[in-house]
Amino acid sequence: MASCQQQQQRPPPPRPRPQQPRRHPSLLLLLIITTRLPLLLRPMLLLLLLRPGPCGSVAETRQCVYYNGSLGWDGEAAVASELCDGERDKRQHCYATWRNSSGTVRLERRGCWLDDFNCYDRTECVETTENPMVFFCCCNGDFCNGNFKYQPSFQLPIEGAALLSPDSKKPPEPSQLGNVLLYTMVPLLGVSLLLLLAFWLYRHHGLPYAHHEDVEAAPASPLLGLKPLQLLELQARGRFGCVYRAQLPGQEVAVKVFPPEHKASWQNEVAMFTAAGMKHENLLQFLAAERRGTGLDFEFWIITLFQHKGSVGDYLKGNVVTWSELCHIAETMARGLSFLHEEGPDLKPAIAHRDFKSKNVLLKSDLTACVADLGLAVKFEPGKPPGDMHGQVGTRRYMAPEVLEGAINFQRDAFLRIDMYAVGLVMWELVSRCTVADGPVGDYRMPFEDEAGQHPSLEDMQEVVVNKKQRPALRDCWRKHPGLSQLCETVEECWDHDAEARLSAGCVVERVCHARRVAEASGVATTTTSTTSSTSSSSSSSAGDATITIMVPSASPPNPELLPGAARESSL
Repeated sequence: MASCQQQQQRPPPPRPRPQQPRRHPSLLLLLIITTRLPLLLRPMLLLLLLRPGPCGSVAETRQCVYYNGSLGWDGEAAVASELCDGERDKRQHCYATWRNSSGTVRLERRGCWLDDFNCYDRTECVETTENPMVFFCCCNGDFCNGNFKYQPSFQLPIEGAALLSPDSKKPPEPSQLGNVLLYTMVPLLGVSLLLLLAFWLYRHHGLPYAHHEDVEAAPASPLLGLKPLQLLELQARGRFGCVYRAQLPGQEVAVKVFPPEHKASWQNEVAMFTAAGMKHENLLQFLAAERRGTGLDFEFWIITLFQHKGSVGDYLKGNVVTWSELCHIAETMARGLSFLHEEGPDLKPAIAHRDFKSKNVLLKSDLTACVADLGLAVKFEPGKPPGDMHGQVGTRRYMAPEVLEGAINFQRDAFLRIDMYAVGLVMWELVSRCTVADGPVGDYRMPFEDEAGQHPSLEDMQEVVVNKKQRPALRDCWRKHPGLSQLCETVEECWDHDAEARLSAGCVVERVCHARRVAEASGVATTTTSTTSSTSSSSSSSAGDATITIMVPSASPPNPELLPGAARESSL
């Protein structure tokens, strides 16, 4: 009979392996994260990261009680052990399954269980589901499945496996209440942390626009509502949108298109263009603004006159300028900015541009300059605060030293002087492409392109402008021309490191006019190769491909008060 009976064999327990150390969060990374957050957010982030979990300080499971009822083992098999050996980064648990038929507990299986969130922080093997067909529980800790119990929410636990009496009663343990509180509070703290973090990021890195009245998105304006508008060609793409050349019946216009996420920039620019008294020949002419589209598919438009010559920066890339053209562009550009900076009749407020550069100065067909792009502008009205302004805005290459340092005095004059620093750089661009100086005219270069490259970072500009106090080079040959020499001194006084020493826009207008008179009074003959028409009064004769221009002396003597630097002292 013994030969016909199948002998049950108990598998030998596996040999224990060296325990791999568990990975914990890097304290250095945690320190870096917390030190960059405000003090209010740090305790909440630490509590969230250090809560018990896969990487927290919890009981590790190495061995579990093992049993397989399908093998028909006897009762002693219940004390067999199983070594839990899974993936290194996964947690291990113990589990037990059983059935309860008419009050009789019949064990099915016990052993190791792979990483399961439902088993985290459970030191006891407890089934909490009401009236399951097969009871299941899991837990953390060596041999924690030696005892298992059924504990629904409406009754005391029923314990099985013949290790505890089915009639024994035990009150809920404090660890279960702690788990409930933990998993209730941690999500709430997490949501609160995210909300506070989002608010902090918005306040410190959000849209840096000045406070202004909310400009509601209106239906089609009367101008566009009665006339068909056709977008023809993409002209430029910027930080907040793109500009198209468009066609109205009998008129070409420019359409600046803002995506929905840049609504604040659109609102700010519309508020500036529609402020009281905002009409000037050296300011880009505003025609209309509207919201285009319905539902979630919409855009914000600003419609202005189209300027075929493009921006000063783009024009200088492909063209050189004569002395007369240089003076005309510089003078009208300064007049436009002076108009913005000054309070005027009809309650016009003073306005700081805050992103002045050669790309934001457009040229009319006769090379008259007009100031454009008021998306970052801020207005100063008597008796009203300018609002919450982010100081470090604009284009890095044109940022004044105080902006790069983050040491801005949030007063009107401080913002106007920041604009004047950029005016000096734009005038340097104009001078660098003028044909009046001796020697060849160099290729167009952006300000600080030689010193900081084509795509400088904020740190690059801080090093060049703030620490080294460098400025774009003024060539010696420029100073040999009486008019260019005057403009070079004007440029230097505009980009002075001391903000209070910089010229005003109105003073730049007078300086340019004075430089023109100085050149005329000197009777200097200049050879020009530009084919663009000059706007100054002169007599000229054609000589081959070049035009020889003889400047007519001015009848009025120069005003000593407008002379820059040493020239003023010698005149006096």
